[in-house]
Amino acid sequence: MNFTMEAVEKVMEQTGVDYYAAKDALIKADGDVDAAIRLIRPETKDIGDDIKEVIDKLKKKVEEGNVDRVQIKKGDEVVFSVPVNVGIVGGILGFAAAPWALIAGSVAAFGLGCRLEVVKNDGSTDEIK
Repeated sequence: MNFTMEAVEKVMEQTGVDYYAAKDALIKADGDVDAAIRLIRPETKDIGDDIKEVIDKLKKKVEEGNVDRVQIKKGDEVVFSVPVNVGIVGGILGFAAAPWALIAGSVAAFGLGCRLEVVKNDGSTDEIK
């Protein structure tokens, strides 16, 4: 079976396993990186589906009104904050995807240790799960 060191590194990076486990998975998967990753983590759900679900919940919360801004927090620190303004509301009512893509990209970039919150006009917050 022929596969590259880059393939082994990608499997290691995506799954957190060591070199030997990644190599073994690639051998079993005939060199297919995606199949090797699924062998190691078969329960893994596509993160894109998770992000879409979170964005749908966020859109619903914004449509309900009374939302001042959206923020991403890691621990107690706010790592990203964007005001809910005409651009985002326009994205809900129209087909502009840019604000939602920005939020989704931020959620993906900062990882699973983050919380997405909406800050209401009265200062209270609701976490989007």
